[in-house]
Amino acid sequence: MHLHFFPCYNRKRQTPKDLFTETRRHLVEKGGDWLNKTSESCSVVAALIATVSFTTSSRVLGGVNQNSGIPTLEKQPAFNVFAISSLVALCFSVTAVVMFLAILTSRYQERDFGRDLSTKLLVGLTSLFVSIASMLISFCAGHFFVLKDKLKYAAFPVYAVTCLPVTFFAMAQFPLYFDLMWATFKKVPQRCYKAVPL
Repeated sequence: MHLHFFPCYNRKRQTPKDLFTETRRHLVEKGGDWLNKTSESCSVVAALIATVSFTTSSRVLGGVNQNSGIPTLEKQPAFNVFAISSLVALCFSVTAVVMFLAILTSRYQERDFGRDLSTKLLVGLTSLFVSIASMLISFCAGHFFVLKDKLKYAAFPVYAVTCLPVTFFAMAQFPLYFDLMWATFKKVPQRCYKAVPL
């Protein structure tokens, strides 16, 4: 039998995997604490967005025509933008809540950090970013009807300023986001054992 078929032991009868697990136990604990805090804070934000999005997506903007039951603002392009963006915000915020709850209920074992937890965090953060952007679009489209015709185009700079804090937050989170993508989708080369001549 070749030597690489047998596990290697040190003087304490530990395999390399046992030694790695023992010496890196503090990294697993720190990573679990960081993931727990991140998931808790992000799930609170996603739940708030889901609440607001559910409220906006369940009501008809501008009311309904009493005779036909058709929304009165149906012909307006901003009405369609409002309806679609509020529905997208609701779907993605619920997805983010589910992903962060899946992280919070995870076992935080060493093997979970390899692919499972990073994928869940990546999907959760992506869903959270999309839901925040959709909620802002929904707010701007809904507020567009409140303004009079003369003030509609003057409100665009205000909408742009409103989106700035979210843009700064997203830019601050992009390094973490790209690190997660790199760690999740990069293929780590496995060690190639050569046959030992007899």
